[in-house]
Amino acid sequence: MELPLSCIERRVQKIKKKIFSSNFDLYSFVSPSTYDTAWLAMIPDSKYPSQPMFKNYLDWLIKNQKPEGFWGESDTIECLPTTIVSMVALKKWNIGTSMVDKGRSFIHANADKLMNEVKEDCPRWLAIVLPSMIELADTMGLDVIFPDSSRETISYIDNRRKTFLFKEEVVEDFHCYPPILSYLETLPPKYVNEKDICKNLSEDGSLFQSPSATAKAFMDYGNKECLTYLKSIAQRCPKAVPQAYPMDEDFIKLCIANQLKKFGLGEYFVGEIETLLAQVYRNYNMEQNSRVKASNMNALRLEKDSLAFEILRTHGFKVSPLRFCWFLNDFEIGAEVEKEYEHFSRAMLHVFRASNLMFSGEYELDEARAFSRKVLDKIVSTRKGGLLLRQIEHELSFPWFARLDHLEHRMWIEESEANALWKGKTSYNRVSYLYNDELLQLATLNFEFKQLLYKNELKELKRWAEKCGISNMGFGREKSTYCYFAVSAVLTSIPHDSYVRMLVAKSAIIITVADDFFDTTGSLNELEFLTDAIQRWDAKGLGSHSKVIFDSLDDLVIEASRKYLQQEGTSYDISNSLKDLWYEAFLAWLIEAKWSRNGHKPSIDSYLKIGMTSIGSHILVLSSSCFLKPSLPAKKLRLTPYEPITNLLMIISRLLNDVESYQKEKEEGKLNSVLVNLMENPEFDIEDSIAYVREIVEKKKKEFLELVLIDGLCDLPKPSKHLHLSCLKVFQMFFNSKNRFDSNTDLVEDINKAIYLPLSKTKYVSPQTMPKKKHTITKMHSNLPFKHNNRINFNGMRFMTPKIGLGFI
Repeated sequence: MELPLSCIERRVQKIKKKIFSSNFDLYSFVSPSTYDTAWLAMIPDSKYPSQPMFKNYLDWLIKNQKPEGFWGESDTIECLPTTIVSMVALKKWNIGTSMVDKGRSFIHANADKLMNEVKEDCPRWLAIVLPSMIELADTMGLDVIFPDSSRETISYIDNRRKTFLFKEEVVEDFHCYPPILSYLETLPPKYVNEKDICKNLSEDGSLFQSPSATAKAFMDYGNKECLTYLKSIAQRCPKAVPQAYPMDEDFIKLCIANQLKKFGLGEYFVGEIETLLAQVYRNYNMEQNSRVKASNMNALRLEKDSLAFEILRTHGFKVSPLRFCWFLNDFEIGAEVEKEYEHFSRAMLHVFRASNLMFSGEYELDEARAFSRKVLDKIVSTRKGGLLLRQIEHELSFPWFARLDHLEHRMWIEESEANALWKGKTSYNRVSYLYNDELLQLATLNFEFKQLLYKNELKELKRWAEKCGISNMGFGREKSTYCYFAVSAVLTSIPHDSYVRMLVAKSAIIITVADDFFDTTGSLNELEFLTDAIQRWDAKGLGSHSKVIFDSLDDLVIEASRKYLQQEGTSYDISNSLKDLWYEAFLAWLIEAKWSRNGHKPSIDSYLKIGMTSIGSHILVLSSSCFLKPSLPAKKLRLTPYEPITNLLMIISRLLNDVESYQKEKEEGKLNSVLVNLMENPEFDIEDSIAYVREIVEKKKKEFLELVLIDGLCDLPKPSKHLHLSCLKVFQMFFNSKNRFDSNTDLVEDINKAIYLPLSKTKYVSPQTMPKKKHTITKMHSNLPFKHNNRINFNGMRFMTPKIGLGFI
C-alpha cells in the first residue's frame, strides 16, 4: 500500500508536469463554454451550407453530453439553456437524435428542481437567455417539454425578460454588464440591425468578445470582420470555445495561484507560483498607467486588479493600492457599482479581501474597505449574492487576522463553488473539471494526511505533559489539546514543521501553567524562589509545583539545544539564550504578581513594558524560529533589543487579550491595560478606554503586517516573519470579539474539524463564520476523541496567554 506522503508527492509531480510545463495552455485551465461552442457549431460553411463551418465544435458537443443527459459543468440552472442550445445545434445538422431525446428527458425530469433555484429571484442573464433558447428550439421543430408544474416559473422568467428588454437600451446602454447587445443571439430581430452591429464591433471583429453573439452576427449579416474573429477563435481553441475571447492570461495565472493557496497546496508549488507571479508582476507594472476604456469591463478589471494586489502583496511584491482603488475617484463607476451591486458582488468581495492587507498610511484602502463593506452588507441583506453569498458572509463575519489556515483550507475543499473563477455572460468561468478534480483530490489527500499527523503529534504531546507531570498540577486547566490545535492550525507545512509545532505547543503549555501558578496558587515566597532558580537554572531546593514547572522547562531547553546542535552546519549552543528568554518571562510574572497582591497601580507605560514580556509570545516565535529553514541567527535570541516585528507581536498580543479579559481581571483584582488606561484618564468611561486600546491594536497591526510582507524592512528570515504572523493570528482568533477561553465548548467544533472529523461532501459552513453562535456539545459526534469533560474546568482557558502585555505605545 502506498504511503500517504509518497502518494501526495506523486500527485504533486503529476500536476507540475501538466500545469507548469513549458507547453501548458493557460486556456485549458478554464472550462470551455458549451453554450458558446454550440453557437459556433451552428454556423454553416460558406461554400457548403449543408455542413457546419466548425465541425470540430459539433464533434465536441457529441462527445461532451453528461451521462444524465445535460450539457454544461453541473446540473444547476446554468445547464438548462446550455442543454437546449446544444440540442438545437445537433438538430440543425440532423445528428445525435438519441442524445437530443436524452436531453429532453433530462429537462422534463429535472425542470422543477432547476427552476426552484430561481422561482423567486431570477438573475438577469437567465431571464434574457432561457426564454430565447426555448423559442429557438420551437423554431427548429424541437419540442422541449416542461412539466406543467414549472410553467408558472417559466412565465415569470419570460416576464422578467420583457422587463429587461423594455428598461435597457439595446444599442446604447453599456452600463449593465454584459450589455444587452452582447446577448445578440437571444434578441428578437426588431431590436437590432446591421448598422448597430457594425457600430459596436471591437477592433478584433467581435461583439463584446462574445463568441456566441459574434456567431449570431455573422450568421445574420455575413460580416467579414466577425468571420475573421471566429476563425481566430477556432485556431486558438480547436476543441471548444471560452465564454469570452480572448481571455486575460495574467488573470488565469492569478487564479491558478489562488486555487493552490485556497486548497492548502501552496507549499508544494512555491517555485512555480513565484515564477507565475513574477510574470504577472512585470505586466502589472507595464499597465501602471492604463485605464479602463470600456465601462462594461469595469467589474472584471476591478476583480483582476484587486486579486493581483492581494496575491502579489502576500508574496512580498511591492504594489500600490492605487492599482485597484481607481474606482474610488470615478463618481460614475461608484454609482454604477451601487446600482448594479449584484453584478459587482465578486469584484467587491475581492476588493474587501485586498483591504485586509493594509499598511500604515494607506488611506485609500480604508476608503475601499468601507465602500466594499457597504456593498457587501447590502448583498447579504437582500440575499442576492447567489453562489457567493456564503463566501461573503464568511468574509464579513470573521476577520482575516483571526482565520486559521488549516480550517480555511477545509472550508474551501468542502465548498461546492470553490472552482468558480469569475462571472461570465451565461455562467461562471470555472476551473476545468480535469484540473479541478486533480487539485481537489490532492487537497483532500493532503488535508487527511495532516489530520493523521496531527492526531499522532497530539498523542505524543499529551504523553509528554503526563510524563513530566505538568498536566496533573491540581490547579488551572489541562491545556494540551487547546495549545496544539492552535499551533497546528497555523503551522501547516508538513512534515518538516513537526518539531516546530511540538516546541511551540510545549512552550505554550508551560507558559500557561506557570502563569496560572504565579496568578493564583504560589505564595510570594514560592514565586520569588522559583524565579531565582530559573535565573540560576538550578532546581536545588524546589519542591511540589515549582519543581514540576522547572523540570518541564529544563527538559524542553535541553531537547531544543540538542536538536539545534544536530542541525547541519550548526555549532552554537542556544541553551543560555533560551534560559535568558524564559527568565525574562518569569521575572515579568513575578512583578505582575507583586503588583496584584500589593495593590500597586503602575503607569500604563510600566504596565505594558512588563505585560509585553509576560505574554510569552516572543518565546514562542524566537525559540521555534531556530528550527525553520532558513533558521533564525542565534544572535537574534538575545534579549535586547528585539526586532520591531517581535516587539509589535508582543504589544498586539497583550492588547488583544486585555480588551476581551478586562471584566474578568477586574473581578479578580488583576491589572489590565484597559483598566490602567481608565485610571490614568478619569474623563474616560470603559467604552472610551476599550475603543482607545482597539485603535492602537489596529494601528500596530498595519505596521506589523508591512514588516512581515515586505522584504528589506526586517532582518529576520522570511519563515520567521511568517511564524510571527501565524502567532498573531492565533491570538486574534482567541480574542476576536470575545475571550474564547471562557467558553466550555466554543473551540470544540473547530478542534474536531481540524483534527478528527473527516471531510464532508456536503456544502460547508465554517464555524468561524458564526463566532457568536452557541455550539452545543450535544450536536457533536459522541465518538470523537475531543469532547468537553465536565470534570475539567476549561473556563478561562488561556493558550500561551499569561496576561498579555505590550511594551511602549
